[in-house]
Amino acid sequence: MTGLEVTMLLLAVAVVAVPLAKKMGLGSILGYVVAGAVIGPSGIGLIENVESIGRLAEFGVVFLLFIIGLELQPSRLWTMRRSILGLGSIQFLATAFVFTLLGLLAGLTFGLAVLIAGALSLSSTAFALQLLSEKKQLITRHGRAAFSILLFQDMAAIPILAAIPLLSGPGLGAATIENPLIGAATALFALLIIILAGRYVLRPVYRIVASARVRELFVAVALLTILGAAYLLEHVGLSMALGGFLAGVLLSETEYRHELEADINPFKGLLLGLFFLVVGINVDVSILSTQLGSVIVIGLGLVAVKMLILFILGRLSGYSITHAKGLALSISQGGEFAFVIFASAGSIGVLPEDLADLLVISVTLSMVATPLLYLLDQMVSRVATDETAEADIIVPEKDSQVIIAGFGRYGQMVGRLLKARKIPFTALEADATQVDFVRKFGNKVYYGDVSRLDLLRTAHADKASLFVLAIEDTKTSVQVAELVKKHFPHLVIFARARNRVHAYQLMEIGIDNIYRETFASSLETGRDVLKRLGLSDYESERTVEIFRRHDEAQLNAHRAYHYDMNKLAELAKDWAQELEELFEQDKTEQPSD
Repeated sequence: MTGLEVTMLLLAVAVVAVPLAKKMGLGSILGYVVAGAVIGPSGIGLIENVESIGRLAEFGVVFLLFIIGLELQPSRLWTMRRSILGLGSIQFLATAFVFTLLGLLAGLTFGLAVLIAGALSLSSTAFALQLLSEKKQLITRHGRAAFSILLFQDMAAIPILAAIPLLSGPGLGAATIENPLIGAATALFALLIIILAGRYVLRPVYRIVASARVRELFVAVALLTILGAAYLLEHVGLSMALGGFLAGVLLSETEYRHELEADINPFKGLLLGLFFLVVGINVDVSILSTQLGSVIVIGLGLVAVKMLILFILGRLSGYSITHAKGLALSISQGGEFAFVIFASAGSIGVLPEDLADLLVISVTLSMVATPLLYLLDQMVSRVATDETAEADIIVPEKDSQVIIAGFGRYGQMVGRLLKARKIPFTALEADATQVDFVRKFGNKVYYGDVSRLDLLRTAHADKASLFVLAIEDTKTSVQVAELVKKHFPHLVIFARARNRVHAYQLMEIGIDNIYRETFASSLETGRDVLKRLGLSDYESERTVEIFRRHDEAQLNAHRAYHYDMNKLAELAKDWAQELEELFEQDKTEQPSD
C-alpha cells in the first residue's frame, strides 16, 4: 500500500473504532490501540508496514507534551505545590519502587527495571479525568487528589522520556559519539538556547505575528516553535517530546496561551490518534495466545499494586474509606505515556520488542479493567445500600416544613438561604460521597435513596409543606416527582430542571414551580453584558424582562410538542422571529427624549 492509502485506511478505521470504544466506556485511546492491533500484521493483516507514517505519528506525542506544558503554568503549579509534590511524588516513588523490585526479581537489568517501573507507575490522565467527570467526582476530595497526582505524573513522564536515549549508550545524538561529557554539555547548551529564546524572543515574535491578524501565520509560527524545539533536542541526543514540553512551558505564561492551545489541539488530537494506531499495529497480538497468563498477571497485578498503594496513601492522608477507595479506583490503570515510553524505548533497541509488546497489551488490559472495576464497585455498593438501608436514621428538625431532595451545589444554595433565616429543613442525598463531603463543612444531611417511599415517610414528608426537588439526574428527578405527587399530594414542589426537556417532563406530572438551573443566571449575565455595551439600566432590565416573559410563555405553549424535536425546532425559529418583532414594537412604544 502507498503512504496515501495507508493514511486513508487509518483514518477510516479511527472513524469507526473510536466512537464504538467510547460508547462501550473504554475511551478513545483504547479504541485506537485495539483498532491498530486488529488491522496490523498479527491481526487481519490489512497493514504490513507503517514506516511511511510512523515518523509523522511521533509528532502526536510532541504536540501532546506541548499542550501539557501550556497547561502546567508555573504560577498554577505553585499554588498546588503541596498536593502535587506531596501526594503526587509519594505515589509515583512508592509505586516505582515496588515495580522496580518486581522487575529485578523477574531478571531485568537495573536500568530496564527502573524504566519499566516508571512507565507503569503513570496513570491515564485522559482516561481517569473522563471517568471522574462522567461520575461527577472531580470536585470531591478524592477527585482533587487524583488530579494532583496526575499532574505530577505528567511532569514525571518528561524526564523518563528524556532519559530513554541515554540508556542506549553512545551514538544516538550527534554530540554523544566522541565523548559523553561533550554530549552532556551540548545537551545543556541546547536547553539553555530554548529557555533564553522562549524568554526573550518568542513573546516579541508572537506579538508581531498576532498584530498581522493572519491566523494561518500564527499557526505556522506555533508549529515552527514546537518542531524547532523538538528538532534541536533530538539533534543533541535528547527526546523530541522534551522539546515540545519546554516550548509549552515557556509559552504558558504569555497572553497567547489559550489561542495556541486552540490552534494546536486539532494537530495534537489527530497525530496522537495516529500514534496510538501505530502502537496497536506494531503489537504482536499472538502474545494473547502464547503468553495469556503473563498478560493477565502483569495487567491485573499492575492494577492491584497501584490500588493498594493509592488506598493506603488515601487513608494516611486522612481520607474516609469511601474517598480512599475512589482514589484507588480512578487512577489504578496504566496510562497513555506507558505506550509512548515503550514505543520510544523499543524503537531504539532499549526495550526488547517481545517485552514491549507484552507490556503494551498488559497496560491495555489494565485500562479495560478500570470501567469494569467501577461497575463492580457500584454493584457491591448497591447491595450494601440495600442491606443497610436503615443505617442512616433520619431525625427531622423540630417544626421542619421543608424537605430538600438532592444536596449538591443546587440544593446546598437553597439550604444555606434557609439556614441563614433559621428556617429548619431536612436534607436528603443519595450519593454517599457527597454526604461525606458536605458534612465536613458542618451541614446536616441524611444519606438515603430519595426515590424510596419509606425514606420519605421517615423524613416526615406527610407533615412537611414544601418539597425542594434539587436532584441533578433527570431520570431520578422525574421518578421522585411522580412518587411525591402520588403519595404526598399536599406538598408544594419546587423543582430544579436541568433543561427544557426536563422542564417539560416535570410539567407533564403537574408541577407548577419549575426553575431551569441556568436560566436566571444567564439572564443576569445578559443584562450586565447589555449594560456594558452602553444600554441604560432601564433598557437592559426591560430587554431581559421581555425575553423572560416571552420564553416562559413559549415553554408553556410548546409543552404539547416536547416529544417532537423537529416540531420544537420549527417553533423555535418562529419564536425567535416573534421576539424580534416584540422588541421592535417595544422600541416604537417607548417615549422619545
